[in-house]
Amino acid sequence: MSAATTPTVAAVLDPHERLRVDAAGNGAFALVHAESVRSAIRVVRERPVDAVLLSVRRCAGEAPALLEQFTRAFPAVPTIALVTGRSPSDAEALLRLGATGVRQVVDASEASGWRRLREVLATPPAGRAQAILTPVYDALGPIGSGSRRFWDELVRTAPGTTTVASLAERLAVVPSTLVSRFVRVGLPSPKDHLVAVRLCYAAKLFDEGDLTIGDVAYRLDYASPQSFGRHLRGVLGITPSEFRSRFPFGMVLDRFLERIVRPHRATWRRFKPLAPGKERSGS
Repeated sequence: MSAATTPTVAAVLDPHERLRVDAAGNGAFALVHAESVRSAIRVVRERPVDAVLLSVRRCAGEAPALLEQFTRAFPAVPTIALVTGRSPSDAEALLRLGATGVRQVVDASEASGWRRLREVLATPPAGRAQAILTPVYDALGPIGSGSRRFWDELVRTAPGTTTVASLAERLAVVPSTLVSRFVRVGLPSPKDHLVAVRLCYAAKLFDEGDLTIGDVAYRLDYASPQSFGRHLRGVLGITPSEFRSRFPFGMVLDRFLERIVRPHRATWRRFKPLAPGKERSGS
């Protein structure tokens, strides 16, 4: 599984559980260990996280109240409770977790439970990239292998790709060559594509949960919230607050499809953005 599709899990575990969860996740999911529920929530705000894994033994004190707030604020990020023993305190903790909105439990007190944990957490993140890619491919119809690779790389890595040079490097193409190929066939530039996809991600993040403008800015690799604000003013002429309130994901996606994708459907069916002469055309 590639780094682009490996799920990231924020984990709040007892020390003795960490080694076993690390072993279960080897190559299947990436763990970010947090010392508390509060610090795990901070991780979710600061970086893309696909799930939160919480030991039932770490849900005392303020944890239930924080989890209740978290499940309401971030409904798109599932929380999985992990049971590694059988004690009355674990049963009580599970009841407390259920009241907070945590609906998924993995019982790893037996060997089969560790396999189940791997299955649950290793599911590739389906969310944001697919929500953009599927409508793009529906709009374009059959396209060549190189074009499909361009779109896959563009959309899946856009949150952390801030320049065309970085995108070109991922595609193993000289940046000036990539740009000139788009110019020659009359397509919007690679930069136009990258900017539009990153706006889709920003709108999706605002729609999904209680993220601040700063949270979204840092998740999209802007240097600061101010940098994110300057970019939005330059592209759309509005502030981040206006973008969040006026442009839900569906509207931003439709705008992207209408301006960047659908008008150029015929061009994409014959376009070879990566290695002309070595790509298969769309069928």
